[in-house]
Amino acid sequence: MDKQDSKPDVNSLPPETLDFAKRMFDAARTGDTDLVLSAVDAGLPPNLTNDKGNTLLMLAAYAGHTELTKGLLERGGDPNRINDLGQSIVAGAVFKGHDEIVRALMSKGADPRQGTPNAIQAAQMFRRTELMEVLGAKEEDLVNIPEGLPPVHA
Repeated sequence: MDKQDSKPDVNSLPPETLDFAKRMFDAARTGDTDLVLSAVDAGLPPNLTNDKGNTLLMLAAYAGHTELTKGLLERGGDPNRINDLGQSIVAGAVFKGHDEIVRALMSKGADPRQGTPNAIQAAQMFRRTELMEVLGAKEEDLVNIPEGLPPVHA
């Protein structure tokens, strides 16, 4: 296996580092905007990724924390990161019904055609037609919507 293809062994990190990372991911999930953004402002990478490929932004967006999502986007959070399950941040926000977060992600360049299912497919599957224009859906996007795809989740 090529060195680039393997993930680093997290067990080689000091326990304090692992505890801090866990605190940050938990803070993103629970919407502790001040803690997460102050850590990013102090040097924490805004695209820090957990063992499932979820970024702080993905966890915040999926949980519906609008202010934190916007703050991470303003600090360089990548709206197009895909997690290890092939899921996109914007599709997760569509699935969860967080319309303001969908709009914030799209305003920062989220690609609604990334991921499985992608955001347009998720909007179609869950009849979120009010988001089709926001997502920039075109007629060709609305054919061959996959059936039986697992729900998007972080």
